[in-house]
Amino acid sequence: MKDTREFQTIRVKVEDALGRLTLNRPERLNAVGATMLQELAEAARWFDSHRELRVVIVSGEGRAFCAGADLKDPPLAAPVDSSWLYRREVGQYGLRAADALEQMRAVTIAQVHGFAVGGGVVLMAVCDLRVAADDAVFFIPEIDLGIPLAWGGIPRLVREIGPALTKELVMTCRRFTPAEAKSIGFINRVVPVARLESEVEQLARELVAKPSVPVVITKEHVNSVVRAMGAGMTPFADGDVLLGASGDEESAAAARAYREKAFGKRS
Repeated sequence: MKDTREFQTIRVKVEDALGRLTLNRPERLNAVGATMLQELAEAARWFDSHRELRVVIVSGEGRAFCAGADLKDPPLAAPVDSSWLYRREVGQYGLRAADALEQMRAVTIAQVHGFAVGGGVVLMAVCDLRVAADDAVFFIPEIDLGIPLAWGGIPRLVREIGPALTKELVMTCRRFTPAEAKSIGFINRVVPVARLESEVEQLARELVAKPSVPVVITKEHVNSVVRAMGAGMTPFADGDVLLGASGDEESAAAARAYREKAFGKRS
């Protein structure tokens, strides 16, 4: 049975037990704005409505997996005259989208090529399994933008790679390779870019063929153990932290400098 649903910024499809979620803003390297965050959360609920769905492949259209938050249309771009309560609501879009994707019943596989930047790294982290092409490039530039990493990114990275590496990668904003990401346990496999789709498809089909009940129980069991180990690592105030940082003069200056470097002074 096939099913699809129309969205502005993503494509979704279910065919029997296998689903696909594709970030679909290739002209912006799949940068994430407020609309995409809301659509990702809605897509997670849509996938969960398909009771026979077992696996969802998460990928990006075009030259990149995801360039992170859209610097020209940032997720926090609420009108300046809007209420604090509304701006706070907008600030939580990222965390809610990440939580919704992570809590999906189906096993999720991130199929990563090109750039995975900032929020793109967080989107990888919410997936159960991660396969990256050998051309992928990872970095987390939020501090250079004058803001903390949000969307639940800090506790998720601490969970996946530990506190010291999380501090280093987030604080330095340096690039890291698929080989390094695999060596620290962040991704499962690195494959040649020409084989990325076929390798992920094979992995997805392998999981679909397994008995569904123990697979679902294993996912939930591992996640429950991780939650118990990470008790107290809560990202509930991510939106408030972002709003606070956006009002800091030094942070605002850093964001302006980063945008000028990325887009030129006329952007």
